[in-house]
Amino acid sequence: MAAPPARARADYDYLIKLLLIGDSGVGKSCLLLRFSDGSFTTSFITTIGAYYNNLYDSIDFKIRTIELDGKRIKLQIWDTAGQERFRTITTAYYRGAMGILLVYDVTDEASFNNIRNWIRNIEQHASDNVNKILVGNKADMDESKRAVPTARGQALADEYGIKFFETSAKTNMNVEEVFFSIARDIKQRLADTDSKTEPQTIKINQPDAGAGGSQPAAKSACCGS
Repeated sequence: MAAPPARARADYDYLIKLLLIGDSGVGKSCLLLRFSDGSFTTSFITTIGAYYNNLYDSIDFKIRTIELDGKRIKLQIWDTAGQERFRTITTAYYRGAMGILLVYDVTDEASFNNIRNWIRNIEQHASDNVNKILVGNKADMDESKRAVPTARGQALADEYGIKFFETSAKTNMNVEEVFFSIARDIKQRLADTDSKTEPQTIKINQPDAGAGGSQPAAKSACCGS
C-alpha cells in the first residue's frame, strides 16, 4: 500500500515518490539530473560493487518541487544507482512508490524487451495502484542507430494501458513533459482517493413493515445472520 501524501509541511501540498526503473545504461541517471538540476553529463560510471557506492550517494534520489493546478508537488525521484546490474532491487526500493518510470534505450532492443521483466518485477514488489509510464530514452540519436521504432514503444504502452513518451536527456526533449505527466496522474489519483474516504451517511435496514409489527426487529447485518 502506497504511503499517503504528506500535507503537514507549509512548502508543499503533496509529497510524491517516483522511481526510475530499467536496464543499466539506458540513461536513468541522466534523465534524473536533467529534470532535477537542468544538467547533462555522459561521465556516469555504472556502479560495480561497494567501492563505487560513494560516487552515487548524491544521486540516489533528487528533489524537485513543481506546481500543478495550483498545488505544490514535491517530487522525490529515486535512481537505482546501478543496482539493476546485480538484480538487487527488492521490495524495500519499491516501498512507498507512487509512480514508476520504465526506461529503455531506443538504440538498444534488449533494454526494450526487458521492460516486460521489469513490469513483472513491479507487479511482484510494488503496490497494486502504482502509476506507471513508459519512456524511450536517447531519442536524439541518429535514426540509423535506432533499434526500437516509436510505434513499437507505443504498442507496448497500449498493451499495458500506460502512457508513453520518447525522451532525450541530452537535448531535454520531453523530459519535463514525462515527469509532469506522471505527477499529474498521481495527484489526481490521490485527490480521488481523498474524496472517497470522506464520511458518508450509512443507512440502517429497517424491519419490513409487511412482516407485521409483532415480529422482533431483525438483527443488523454487521452482527451476523
